[in-house]
Amino acid sequence: MNPIITTVSSDEDVRGILALQQKNLKKNLTPEQIQSQGFVTVEHEYAVLKAMNDAQPSVIVKDGDTVVAYCLAMLPEFKNGVPELKTLFEAIDEIDYDEQKLKDFNYVVMGQVCVGEGYRSMGFFDGMYQKLREELAAKFEMCVTDISTNNTRSLKAHARVGFIPVKDFHDEALGEVWRVVVWDWRG
Repeated sequence: MNPIITTVSSDEDVRGILALQQKNLKKNLTPEQIQSQGFVTVEHEYAVLKAMNDAQPSVIVKDGDTVVAYCLAMLPEFKNGVPELKTLFEAIDEIDYDEQKLKDFNYVVMGQVCVGEGYRSMGFFDGMYQKLREELAAKFEMCVTDISTNNTRSLKAHARVGFIPVKDFHDEALGEVWRVVVWDWRG
């Protein structure tokens, strides 16, 4: 098959995201896999993920009918739907960026990005983010996300795409230090 970058268009796509997420959750990986391949932390519930995608379809890569990568667009109104992201939204409320509070910008949150094993280093990470920008830059000024400072692969990949670091914060509930990064689409 020839994998394609597209957007979520069915309940099966949402289920495909969840299946790929399970394979890449930090809790399901070895320390070696975490270090070399990266990981995802948040485990979404089907109903919340479906509602997120109904409001704003996320970008995915499909190989035939199988979701092999995803880039979850999350509108700010879903901040209470994913408890693990509460600290990110609280951090956004307090961060200064370009001489104003980040919360005062019209932004979309990258809820999570994942490229499945066997599809890494093939350009899908960058391609999904380019598709996300094509889909959303007319509606939003920027994309904001946070990355575990332990996830060096993800930090490097986000910097390559154009995200810049704006602040680190410690999430006591998850025991992680997170780096908030912004991809400014205004320019």
